[in-house]
Amino acid sequence: MPPILHFSRNPNPRLAVAVGRHLAAPVTYAFAAPLAPGQAEKFRPLNPSLRVPILEEGGAGLFEADAIACRLSQMVGSEFWRTGAELPDMIRWVSWARSNFAHACDVVHFERGTKQRYRLGALDEALLASGLAQFRHSAAILDAHLAKQDWMLASGLSYADFRMATFLPYNDVARLPLADFPAVAAWNERLLALPAWADPFDGLDAPALPPIPG
Repeated sequence: MPPILHFSRNPNPRLAVAVGRHLAAPVTYAFAAPLAPGQAEKFRPLNPSLRVPILEEGGAGLFEADAIACRLSQMVGSEFWRTGAELPDMIRWVSWARSNFAHACDVVHFERGTKQRYRLGALDEALLASGLAQFRHSAAILDAHLAKQDWMLASGLSYADFRMATFLPYNDVARLPLADFPAVAAWNERLLALPAWADPFDGLDAPALPPIPG
C-alpha cells in the first residue's frame, strides 16, 4: 500500500502537498479532518496532537511539514531537501523562516484569515500591528537577500523557498504589503509559476476553506 499524505487546505498541510506534487512523490493524497466528530480515534495513533499534515507509511504516522518534506525528498532521491554541502544553509533559512518571516505572515494571516474563517473571536489590533511590524522587519532582510539571487539558496530552488513562502498563497486575506519589497514580490511570482505551488490541490478531493464573513 502506498504511503498516504493526509492533508487539509490550511497552510502547513498545503505546504506538504505542494512538496509532494512538485516531487511527483509516490503517495496517495487523502483529505482529513482529525478534529471532526468521530475522527479522533482514527488519527490519534498517527499524530497525538490530531493535526495534519500526516504522512502515513507502514502503519506509522510522520507529522510536521518539514519532516514530511524531508521524507518525500528521500522517497524520490531528490535534492529539493538538500543533503550535501548546502544542507546547513537550507536549514538556516528554514529555521529563520519559522521564527521570522513566515512567523510574521502567520500572525497576520491568523488575525485576518483564520480567526475570521472559524469564528475564533474579534481581530486583535495590537497583535495585527505587531505582526505587520515583524513582517516589515523580516521582509526587508529577505528582500536584500533575494535581490542578489533568484532563490533562497545560490544553487536554485529548494525546500527553503517553499517553507519561507508558506503563508503567501493566502495573501488575498492576509493583505501583507508585498509590493513594498520588490525582490520578495518577484520571488513570490517565480514560485507561483510552479504548477505544484500555484495549485497543489488540482484534481484532489479537497473541500474549500470556510468563507470569511463579509
